[in-house]
Amino acid sequence: MVITIDGPAGSGKSTVARKLAARLGIAYLDTGAMYRAIAHQALERGFLPDDADALSGLARSMDLELDCGPTHTRVRVDGLDVSEAIRSMAVSRITSRVAKNQAVRDVMVEQQRKIGKQLGSFVTEGRDQGSVVFPNADVKFVLEATPEKRAHRRLTQMEADGEDVTFQEVLENLTTRDEIDSRHWSSLLGSGAAVVIDTTDMNLREVVDMLADYLSQ
Repeated sequence: MVITIDGPAGSGKSTVARKLAARLGIAYLDTGAMYRAIAHQALERGFLPDDADALSGLARSMDLELDCGPTHTRVRVDGLDVSEAIRSMAVSRITSRVAKNQAVRDVMVEQQRKIGKQLGSFVTEGRDQGSVVFPNADVKFVLEATPEKRAHRRLTQMEADGEDVTFQEVLENLTTRDEIDSRHWSSLLGSGAAVVIDTTDMNLREVVDMLADYLSQ
């Protein structure tokens, strides 16, 4: 079974995908981590996030490995574990700019499909999983929430990781990312191709229960 969860940053899709995969006992494919890994490497190497040629070359040349399990995803670049480093605010600020590079996306889509084929059954989340990467997925979900709610969620997460950021900084970052990212899952909205869930007033357990209930029907 292939289950896709798309939606904006802070909608809860990463945590929900991980929890749902754990409940189902299948792998969790965190595709957002792959784009974050490229953004992290761009910062490390001094590449500008809008340098299309440098980024596409980086995506093709770097050795990116994902260890996907029901309860974990570890990310390695050229043998170095960057699982925590890719979650910094500095990386968050440029990830969408990196991900809008079509050449980068082409490389990532190819890698995601390759990983998906190896995994067989999995839950995957991102921006275009149900629309582009796995258009024949068995079940597609889109999670939504208000920008303010998503900013609060992301701020809590980043503070727990030791990041020194303000609510306004996180909100502005999410708003900018929405303008770039929303086109990727918009084709799933209103067409009946995906189950759309507003998570604004729901806690994690309620969202996972809702998705699991739908899958059991």
